[in-house]
Amino acid sequence: MLNQTIIVGRLVKNPEIKELESGKKVSIITLAVPRSFKNINGEYESDFIDCILWDSIASNTTEYCRKGDLVGVKGRLQKGSEDNELKFIAEKVTFLQSKKIEED
Repeated sequence: MLNQTIIVGRLVKNPEIKELESGKKVSIITLAVPRSFKNINGEYESDFIDCILWDSIASNTTEYCRKGDLVGVKGRLQKGSEDNELKFIAEKVTFLQSKKIEED
């Protein structure tokens, strides 16, 4: 069995990191992922997907990425134990393109 998902999109806002009482670091980023087809009005829509990052992945993403940057996230889907909601847990984040470089 395999539970692996890859998402490529742009950061909706600057990543922020939080430190839990246990000392673990966590960051929740939101990626805007455009759909590959147009809606009934002839416009492209985007999906906004939350990704949970832990420890060094959270630290590196918070340090090096900013709003608008293009990133690829490889991870897994996991059901929450308390709310039974499906969550996307990042296992690797790849920095693909900086919005700042693109604007220059």
